[in-house]
Amino acid sequence: MPRIFTIGYEQATQAQVIGALKAAGVKLVIDVRAVAASRRAGFSKTILASSLKDEGVAYLHLRALGTPKAGREAARAGRTAEMHRIFEDHLAEPEAVVALADAADLAADQPAALLCYEADAASCHRRVLTDRLAQARGFEVCDLIIPL
Repeated sequence: MPRIFTIGYEQATQAQVIGALKAAGVKLVIDVRAVAASRRAGFSKTILASSLKDEGVAYLHLRALGTPKAGREAARAGRTAEMHRIFEDHLAEPEAVVALADAADLAADQPAALLCYEADAASCHRRVLTDRLAQARGFEVCDLIIPL
């Protein structure tokens, strides 16, 4: 059974995230943020990709697997179920269908982790993605937790 990891960087340092990824044997980080920018040091797309590369971990941003603005607003307001519904609708878009298939193919070939902000995968759209991957392709889901 293939395995896919998830990780959120909320309240974690870049070093903690990279350490957790490496400890799990992750070889590819799939960034599933719609906007791969962050006010958190070390988590904007370019610096994160460079730092991961320095540690032997590849990086890929699949913007189409990010939550649309309305979903991000619902998530910030604590309306997780609403965010999940919005994101489920978004996954019907052709670009998202292709991106999810790409993510599945990549994760089947090497240890990969879906990355987003929220520490708790259940509160994040990563859960919707991993539920789909588990159902369609039999992935075992492993949420990486960073001890704070």
